Amino acid sequence: MREKLDRRKKYTRKVLKDSLIKLLATKPISDITVKEICELADINRSTFYTHYTDHYDLLSKIEEEITADMNEYLHSYNYPVEEESIQMTEKILQYVIENKFMFQTLLKQDAAPTFEKRMMDLTRGFMMNNWMNDNQLDEDELKYLSTFVISGAIHVMKDWIANDMNKPPKEMAVMINKFINYGFSYLD
Repeated sequence: MREKLDRRKKYTRKVLKDSLIKLLATKPISDITVKEICELADINRSTFYTHYTDHYDLLSKIEEEITADMNEYLHSYNYPVEEESIQMTEKILQYVIENKFMFQTLLKQDAAPTFEKRMMDLTRGFMMNNWMNDNQLDEDELKYLSTFVISGAIHVMKDWIANDMNKPPKEMAVMINKFINYGFSYLD
């Protein structure tokens, strides 16, 4: 009986999350109501409120899940070696492909403005830990450098998503890594 209940809870949460993502594809979170989510999910509002306090809480839980998944990817690789960096970036891009619609939606500026910041914070923490060990830069310089690098990488990913992921993850990972490591000297 407990397993059936857990399965039902998982299903309900999945349907609610999918419904919110579908709605976010067409309008910002501020214009979405719990009633709309429930209608799309075919779930009553009291059931919604047993799982989430409001639609912002639901969005936050979606972002937390993605952040946790991305954190797993980032910590399963050792960043300083260039080849491993490419493999890590490729894994992340593969994850983006597997969750294409969600990333297309959540990375839209007006849909879920907190998502991009969460991605930046997650990646910054990871990079700072690895770069602090390998470089002589002070913490402030590393913060600015990581902001610069991460912002660029996220925007390259956003363009890649907007172009319907027209290049394979490996090719994009190599390109992003070259941009990060060589900047404009990459063009010479």
